[in-house]
Amino acid sequence: MARPVLRTPLCDMLGIEYPIISAGMGPTLIGEPNGAPVELVVAVSEAGGLGVLGGAGFTLNELRTAIRQIKSKTDKPFGVDLLLPKNLPGAGMSAGERLTLAQVIEMLPEKHKAWYRKIAKEMNFPSLDDVEVPTDTTTMNPRAAVDICIEEKVPLFASGLGNPEFMVEKAHAAGMKVLAVVGNAKNAGRVARSGVDLVAAQGHEGGGHTGRIGTMALLPQAIDAAHPVPVLAAGGIGDGRGLAAALAMGCIGVWVGTRFLATNEGGAMELCKKRILSSTDEDTRVSKLFTGKTSRANVTRFHDLWDASGLEPLPFPFQVLLSSALLLGFIRSGNDEYVSGFAGQVSGLIHDIKPAAKVVEEMVETAVEILSRRLPETVRLK
Repeated sequence: MARPVLRTPLCDMLGIEYPIISAGMGPTLIGEPNGAPVELVVAVSEAGGLGVLGGAGFTLNELRTAIRQIKSKTDKPFGVDLLLPKNLPGAGMSAGERLTLAQVIEMLPEKHKAWYRKIAKEMNFPSLDDVEVPTDTTTMNPRAAVDICIEEKVPLFASGLGNPEFMVEKAHAAGMKVLAVVGNAKNAGRVARSGVDLVAAQGHEGGGHTGRIGTMALLPQAIDAAHPVPVLAAGGIGDGRGLAAALAMGCIGVWVGTRFLATNEGGAMELCKKRILSSTDEDTRVSKLFTGKTSRANVTRFHDLWDASGLEPLPFPFQVLLSSALLLGFIRSGNDEYVSGFAGQVSGLIHDIKPAAKVVEEMVETAVEILSRRLPETVRLK
């Protein structure tokens, strides 16, 4: 049976078959698995979409190794997503130094440190002396990480946080395309003017770091603000209906996260995959609990614990260190009801774990069915 045809300018720009990009969901917390590992990237790209590696959390050497692994497994285009925080305060560590997570906790403000100790004692956390906190990570050294992507000529560079303006010229010289993820129309216009090739406008529904504007309201405003730079829809895209709707609104493709987390190749913890499957549309929540920046995740008792603390979130990356210590403590002490992971409101649509290629296939088939048959049957123009 012939494969369905669904092409937009995105396909021509990136050399792909379908206008579907899997979001680069890197590990947010220390010890957390990579949501978008090599296996997911390869699977999505081989299926006709474009897989994006979650590069946040890697050491610089690990990033280069992962890129080369992808190249060895597929000849299809792929991408790498990195976080480019505007301001990155140090944590009292020098470059290349490795401290344990237990040592880093001692560097936090007294109130936060005392709260962590109280929780650790009450829940009988094991020692974290064996958990290292490397400083040679991509997030702590974003420009060095970007240089690796340029040296390796990664087909698509994606900035999941921050403006990639500083690297656009070099990336283009290396034959790369550059994408920036934004959460409002103002930033869509700003990154478009900086020279990026694509803007992914993520609505409030999306998992991970997210803004305050819903996808339906955001997309037309982002498209207008970014013009003539094309826009991808992100946040709440979980099946072919979302893809068809995005195209109808003027987007040239979609940036999909949570649906690809819940696949065979998705890198989320099995516990978090199960949470996605059992979720309704109301079982995620936005908070600053995880990174100090607003992000959406599965609701668990971790949120209740944080709310009851009365503490203010620490700036990035200090809040990451605090939440990492707590998450690892929950996991190691068997307190699963406190374990949470990033996920979007689209979780309520997801009821099974399947191969990433099947997700791409079904998304395309449904979108084609809607655009070619259901809409013409439903909408009359005469």
